[in-house]
Amino acid sequence: MSDRAPPLREVIARHGLDARKKLGQHFLLDANLTGRIVRQAGPLAGRHVIEVGPGPGGLTRALLASEAASVTAIELDPRAVAAIRELEAEVGERLRVLEADAMRLDLATLAEPPRQIVANLPYNVATPLLIGWLRQAASFERMTLMFQQEVAERICAAPDTSAYGRLSVLAQWVCTVDLKLRIPPAAFVPPPKVWSAVVGFVPHSAQPDPALFSAMERLTAAAFGQRRKMLRGALKPLGGETLLARAGIDAERRAETLSIAEFDRLVRLLV
Repeated sequence: MSDRAPPLREVIARHGLDARKKLGQHFLLDANLTGRIVRQAGPLAGRHVIEVGPGPGGLTRALLASEAASVTAIELDPRAVAAIRELEAEVGERLRVLEADAMRLDLATLAEPPRQIVANLPYNVATPLLIGWLRQAASFERMTLMFQQEVAERICAAPDTSAYGRLSVLAQWVCTVDLKLRIPPAAFVPPPKVWSAVVGFVPHSAQPDPALFSAMERLTAAAFGQRRKMLRGALKPLGGETLLARAGIDAERRAETLSIAEFDRLVRLLV
């Protein structure tokens, strides 16, 4: 990509690309920081990268400066699409821009393997996007995603901590997760009210089939739905004490004390 690309603030002004709260937009303009985020994804040579919510293209530029074989940018906001298409015109086929809602797309069909997702996710849809991608984690070599710090800490939380919950179990059941970077509000335009953090996801070699993943969604929803309840009560709709006895788990325990392995043992009794 050319070093003569216009400054991002100029791109934002030219396209009227003020960040909109309803779209969960907070833009990263610091090239040093976007470069650091891209480096968290590891070597990208030969990889096909999918980016969701590129905004004016700060992270997109950093991805294009890497050795990634291709970048597919998915953007819902037509103002941002126009801005990213300027990059597309400059770099050619290595960048593809899709004006679409990522919630409605199967990302695994958009790029050849080995494929990765690298994205500063819109805050308002970050969690449902992540759960959708966890369902098909085997399709991705790695995901490097930015969330609000609170969400990132929940994803990476250990059992028996206040942050440990449904999202922790779903993520850690199918991936090795690692909190890579914490990013202050001042790094964004406009600055959000909270810190953000980048989490790396590396899918495990063995992945659950769709039926087993759906069962884990039901199990964790019930287990963490009323955190103060003992498991005998929380899991009553799924078999309660009988299910727990078969798994060798004390019915008086609470969901946040169970390890990922114990959740795995329980869910395999449901299918």
